[in-house]
Amino acid sequence: MRLSQYFLPLLKEEPKEAQIVSHRSMLRAGMVHQEAAGIYTWLPLGLAVLRNIEAIVVDELNKAGCVQLLMPTLQPTDLWKESGRYDALGKEMLRFNDRADRELLYSPTNEEMIVSNFRSYVKSYKQLPLNLYQVQWKFRDEVRPRFGVMRGREFLMKDAYSFNLTADDAKEEYAKMYDTYHRIFARMGLVTVAVNADSGAIGGSLSHEFQVIADTGESAVFYDAKFDEIREGKLKLSGEEMRALYAAADEQHKPGECPIPAEQLREARGIEVGHVFYLGNKYTTAMGVTVAGPDGTNVTPEMGCYGIGVSRLVGAIIEASHDSAGIIWPESVSPFDAGIINLRTGDAACDAACEKLYLALKEKGLNPLYDDTDKRAGEKFANMDLIGLPWHLTIGPRGAAEGKVEVKYRRTGEKFELSTDEVTAKIADNYRAKVTA
Repeated sequence: MRLSQYFLPLLKEEPKEAQIVSHRSMLRAGMVHQEAAGIYTWLPLGLAVLRNIEAIVVDELNKAGCVQLLMPTLQPTDLWKESGRYDALGKEMLRFNDRADRELLYSPTNEEMIVSNFRSYVKSYKQLPLNLYQVQWKFRDEVRPRFGVMRGREFLMKDAYSFNLTADDAKEEYAKMYDTYHRIFARMGLVTVAVNADSGAIGGSLSHEFQVIADTGESAVFYDAKFDEIREGKLKLSGEEMRALYAAADEQHKPGECPIPAEQLREARGIEVGHVFYLGNKYTTAMGVTVAGPDGTNVTPEMGCYGIGVSRLVGAIIEASHDSAGIIWPESVSPFDAGIINLRTGDAACDAACEKLYLALKEKGLNPLYDDTDKRAGEKFANMDLIGLPWHLTIGPRGAAEGKVEVKYRRTGEKFELSTDEVTAKIADNYRAKVTA
C-alpha cells in the first residue's frame, strides 16, 4: 500500500482523554475513532491488526477441531428466561422491543442461543463431541467504559461452546482448549498466565482467566515465578506442565493456603484476554437438553465455554509491546510487514529504488507500506515508529546510488545495510519464521 493512497489520520498531540498507553497509541496512530463512550470506528490500520488477530484465533481453533458458525447479535429474551439467567447481568444487558413489541436483547454472550441451536439438531451421542465457535460483535453497557478498547461497550469476541457426553470427556476438552489458548497467545508474541478465577454470571465449577502481565492491568494476579522464566524465554513447558503451575486471581488467592513458597510467588497486574469455563450441565439441564446415550437412555450433555477478547487483544498487545516512540507490533499481527521510507520523494533515483523494493516485497507475498509522501524525513521516521511496523526500510540518494537499503528492526533498534534482494529475502524468511512459530 502506498501511503499517499491510504487513510491514516495520525494525531500529533497526545489525546487528553486517553489514560493508558494503548488508548493513546491507538488514537494517535489512527487506528480507531471514538463515536460514543466505549464505542469505536475501527479505521484501516486498526482493522488490519484486528483481522490478523482474528485469523490466528480461527486458525488455531480449526486445528483443535472446533467448527465455526455465526449467530446473530440480537437474541429473543425468552431463551434467557428459560435458562434462568435473564436478570443475571442487570443493566449491562441492553434490552429493547421491536416494532411488533417482541422483547429482544443485544448479545452479551451466547450460551443460551448455542444450546437452543444444539437441541434443534443434535439427538444422539454419535454426534458428539462437538465444539462450535464464532467471532462476533457483542455489547455490554458498562457503567464506566474506559481505557479505549480494553473496556469498551461494543467489542469483538471469540466465543466457543463444547458439548460432551460425560464429565470426564468435557474436562478433557477443557484441557485441550486451555492448551490451545496458550498457543494462540504465543503466536501473538504474548506469554499469558492462566489463573484460577471466579465463574461470575457465566457459571460453572471450573474457570481460568488468561492474563497478560502489564502495569496497567485491572486485576491483581498471583503466580509461580516460572511464568516469568517462560516469558523471558528461559524455560519451556508442555501444556500439562503449565496447567500444574500455581496462578490465581486476587479473589481466588488465599495466602495461608498457597502451595508454593513465598520466594517463588509473584504478584503483578494483569489484563484479561481470555476466559475458559467448565459449565457442566448448568445450561443443558435448565433448557431441557438431552441426547440418546449408547444404551438408548437420555443423557444430559456436559458443556464448556471459551472466550477470547479479540478487540481487547489489540490494546493488550500494545500494553505489552511499546516504547516511548510508539507501538512495537509482533510480526504475526502487524498491519503491514514493513515500512518503506523514501527520503527524497520526487528524486528519480530514490523513486525508482523505492519502487523496485516495494514491488520485490509484494512479489514475495509481503504487505509493505510505502511512504511516498513529501513529508520531512524526521516526520516520516517518527510516524513509522508510532505505528510500530516491524521493519523500517529507508532509501535516500546515497543508498539509491549504491543499491543499498538501510534496515531498522523496530523491536531492538538495530540498523544495518543490505541490497534490495538481500533485504527482501531476509524479511520474507524472518516473517515466515515468526508468524508460524
